[in-house]
Amino acid sequence: MLREIFQVLWRNRLAAAGGAIVLTLFAVSWLAPAISPHDPDKVDIRARLKPPGTAGHALGTDSLGRDVLSRLIWGSRVSLKVGFVAVGIATLIGLGLGALAGYHGGLADGIVMRFCDLMLCFPSMFLILAVIAILEPSIWNVMIVIGLTGWMGVARLVRADLMSLKNRDFALAARAMGAGAMRVIAVHLLPNAMGPVLVTATLGVAGAILTESSLSFLGLGVQPPTPTWGSMLTEGKDYLRQAWWLSLYPGLAILVTVLSYNLLGEGLREALDPHNRRAQPR
Repeated sequence: MLREIFQVLWRNRLAAAGGAIVLTLFAVSWLAPAISPHDPDKVDIRARLKPPGTAGHALGTDSLGRDVLSRLIWGSRVSLKVGFVAVGIATLIGLGLGALAGYHGGLADGIVMRFCDLMLCFPSMFLILAVIAILEPSIWNVMIVIGLTGWMGVARLVRADLMSLKNRDFALAARAMGAGAMRVIAVHLLPNAMGPVLVTATLGVAGAILTESSLSFLGLGVQPPTPTWGSMLTEGKDYLRQAWWLSLYPGLAILVTVLSYNLLGEGLREALDPHNRRAQPR
């Protein structure tokens, strides 16, 4: 099955390109200490606002003389960390609540779904802004708040799948053999419902990165001097005329990263569809 999924992804050139860029971003963030040409926080007033192509500064410098390329490389670490931790929190909450509602139904389903509907009524960005404004802005607070406000889609997907799967023959056979509810859910039902969850999580990483960048742009995300793409955009907005590169490069980094995850997510949606896998030549 894994080979068939990979073949479908490989034939989808956009998804393959998105996956390649995502893997490259992982490599860049992992190797940041080794490949970063300069200390991202090193201030050199004599080298401030140097344009791209300057000797020693391929993408130029900012208003404090810090190397833009180095800050982009280190900023990728923050963005990927926020994306994966936030989506991990949201996925775990969504799996638990969705499984509870879908398997047991009745009162549990009603309570979970009404709570989900209540959360969906609030605009997520305004809710995140309100919570971050109350708490101290930090990378952990950002990740936790994004995760706690992004589980509803996963919960609804898992609930719908489990309501269908729990009446299949394999689930009925497991219960007939004495398996408890937790074992039936964890061993027999959730593995068969992970396809849509994986796609949603991949797309959710892109959304979490975009949300973190928006919060950093507004000054409510990860605080300076830690380099993030959103904070780099904030620093560059005052120099749009004289130092266009300060906004261009972090903006492109956000665009390419979010687009890559969306392309990969759409490719996974196609690859995890059994009908598409069966249609591929062997």
